[in-house]
Amino acid sequence: MKDEAKIWLDFALENLKSSEILLESLLFNPCLQNAQQCIEKAIKSILIEKGITIKKTHDILELNHTLIKNKIHIGITEDECDLINTIYLPSKYPLGSVLPDFIPDHKFCLEIIEISKQVYFKIEEILLK
Repeated sequence: MKDEAKIWLDFALENLKSSEILLESLLFNPCLQNAQQCIEKAIKSILIEKGITIKKTHDILELNHTLIKNKIHIGITEDECDLINTIYLPSKYPLGSVLPDFIPDHKFCLEIIEISKQVYFKIEEILLK
């Protein structure tokens, strides 16, 4: 694995672990922010490894479409990408809750962390082949 790809994947793992620690502390917005960042950085790590130009974006759906265009499938659905995309801005800035019509809770955070884990470990598996 390229050094730069490994750095991005290592940062993704830190975000994943951080999301779990933040959930234990009932800090839902930063938990979700770190889960989103895990996915974004993991995807960018595989793009780097494969030599695919990374557009400066936080849009998980767009990043996943880039993967699919390059015949790389990580198992995240379009609905999951859309859900993760709703998290990015509200979890970083005080706009209320992470979701406009929903206050995040423990159960929701677990769901998002599970998506993050699936993406992270699928990408790690691809990169370590």
